[in-house]
Amino acid sequence: MTDKITCFSLLAALLAPFVPAQAGAPAPVVVCYPGGAVNERDADQAMDAMLRVVERVGQWPEKSFSSVFTAKVADCGKLMAEMKPAFAITSLALYLDMRGQYDLVPVVQPRIDGRTSERYRVVAKQGRFHDMDELKGRTLGGTMLDEPAFLGKIVFAGKYDPEKDFALQPSRQAIRALRSLDKGELDAVVLNEQQFAGLSALQLASPVETVFTSAEIPLMGVVANARLTSAQERARFAQALETLCADPEGRKLCDLFGIQSFVAVDPTVFDPMARLWLARN
Repeated sequence: MTDKITCFSLLAALLAPFVPAQAGAPAPVVVCYPGGAVNERDADQAMDAMLRVVERVGQWPEKSFSSVFTAKVADCGKLMAEMKPAFAITSLALYLDMRGQYDLVPVVQPRIDGRTSERYRVVAKQGRFHDMDELKGRTLGGTMLDEPAFLGKIVFAGKYDPEKDFALQPSRQAIRALRSLDKGELDAVVLNEQQFAGLSALQLASPVETVFTSAEIPLMGVVANARLTSAQERARFAQALETLCADPEGRKLCDLFGIQSFVAVDPTVFDPMARLWLARN
């Protein structure tokens, strides 16, 4: 199993240049992808190619906009503050953390395998642990551990504090964490939907089983600064997303990242996540 650039990277292709940093300059699009296996060079190249497709599909002038990518949570906050983008790609945790400060409004979601939500799972060697309580004090690996608040508040719904209850060992690749689990170097690994689906392709020496499954969590996509965009502008993005995967070249990109289509999102689907985020644990 190999990690792919997730839907966050592909979604960056759909952002239009409403607020250029200076006259004639491409508008910056902040793309935040914490904990992923993608390096900045690969991400920049992939997103540059995607932006060119969207410019053609959306009939925008070539080189109208560009992307700024970071895999570091702290850098994302700095980029949002300095560049004040009209649109951005963020993880769900970053959206929940920054939505009040920047009046962020969800615009679109990706649809993957017919779904716009996913579940997270914690896996361990078969028969070793029966539930999360038995894992307390043990080592937990995974690619989303750079955002422990998301894991604790959203994935675990406030029932566990990752930094207090487990010894966290972040990884840039799920396959590395799973191999460490197989070797006995980790006690458990937390996986997102796509990573869990790839388990069957691995040739692990020891079988694994799920000891925890989260509730359904909505997939995060494009967010807009409501102060810098109008409802009509946000609607235009939603329409462009629907068009991209139907375009011959755009469809190749959608297929590459396992995305079936893009759909306009009702922001209220994130309200339960916001309540979990704000709850005192």
